[in-house]
Amino acid sequence: MVLACGENSTESFSKEFTIENSEDYLEETIIETTTTPNLNTSQEQKIIKTGVLEFQTQNLSKTYSQIKALLNTYEGYIQTDNSGKNYNRQYQNLQVRIPSKNFQVIIDSISQSVNYFDTKSISRQDVTEEFIDLTARLKAKRELESRYIQLLSKANTVKEILEIERELSTIREDIEAKQGRLEYLQSQVSYSTLNINFYKEISNTGITVSYGTKIVNALKSGWFGISSVFLGILTLWPLLIIGLVVAIVIRHWLKSSNKNTSK
Repeated sequence: MVLACGENSTESFSKEFTIENSEDYLEETIIETTTTPNLNTSQEQKIIKTGVLEFQTQNLSKTYSQIKALLNTYEGYIQTDNSGKNYNRQYQNLQVRIPSKNFQVIIDSISQSVNYFDTKSISRQDVTEEFIDLTARLKAKRELESRYIQLLSKANTVKEILEIERELSTIREDIEAKQGRLEYLQSQVSYSTLNINFYKEISNTGITVSYGTKIVNALKSGWFGISSVFLGILTLWPLLIIGLVVAIVIRHWLKSSNKNTSK
């Protein structure tokens, strides 16, 4: 009787594990019960705002200081800061993060001091639906994890324990992925990203080369020319050897012909 009871217990657990607690079945059931009551409730929109501003300025350092002052005022910060110079332009590229509520305020403030934008691009991405879906699925996965933990305490065999632990591992990886995505979306919604690229035109005549530098460059060019000629000759050495051999053969043949004629 004791053995029979044990077998019935194992069989009961097996059915519970394979049917009622199927991961797909449980997740969809939990998602339905999680999202259905919220269909008629208002949901705050989740909007990711990004923008690009590019313009010319007469004073790079002054423009940079003004932007930093704006960021300090409106709780923003510089995420990346790159500067450089090419043939006719000196530039500064900033990527800044701004609280979403202050995004338009900073754009308007910069626009007031810029007469013309080479580029002015603002985009808004609505991720409300993805946010709701992720939140529901994350809640479902956590409830599913809780049910599998309860199942683990009821497991009777090593096989059942290993199967449940494998499922738990998969569920927890999925939880981490969804949590990471949710946190990323929230970060992008809370803080908008704005790329600010400004530059100053510089005259080509302002780029001068000293006389000493010209002499050094001329010597380098001359040496490079000599080296090129020498290397070119080296690459032709097989042809030179063949030509030399042919010349010796012809000369020997001519000498032999002259001797035969004189006789």
